[in-house]
Amino acid sequence: MIIKPDYDVESLFDIDFDELKSKGIKVIMFDLDSTVMPSKSGQFPSEVLDLFRKLEEKGFLLSIVSNNHRKEYMEKVRSQVDFTVIEKAKKPDTKIIKKFLSSKNISPKEAVLIGDRPLTDILAGKFSGAMTILVDSITKDKENKLTRIVRAIERSVIKK
Repeated sequence: MIIKPDYDVESLFDIDFDELKSKGIKVIMFDLDSTVMPSKSGQFPSEVLDLFRKLEEKGFLLSIVSNNHRKEYMEKVRSQVDFTVIEKAKKPDTKIIKKFLSSKNISPKEAVLIGDRPLTDILAGKFSGAMTILVDSITKDKENKLTRIVRAIERSVIKK
């Protein structure tokens, strides 16, 4: 099934990045809201910024790939990191992802897309030819009930 991620882990911090490195992954593309940043907060948690630093030290090229289109918000995001932040990605469309990878001379097989939404993040990764990792929301314990129900329905589709 095309929506099924290569890996499905509870938390961003449960990912074995050394294993990804051993599998030839050079680029890690992260979804933004609810994956590496609480939704609409505009602020990365300190543990995520520490993770970014450690991943860069391991030699990974990092990128944020977001559907968000709010200019001020995305500028606030960019001010906190020193790597590529892509906005208006229109996931699951792959045009921007493929353009980014091509600009870095990276094959999609050398990339992973990590996100919290099967119907946008995982599909975009699969359609672009990258490895995919589905994570639960970074703020799952604080999300409202309706959001959790929608997430459960989305995930039930990939379990079949």
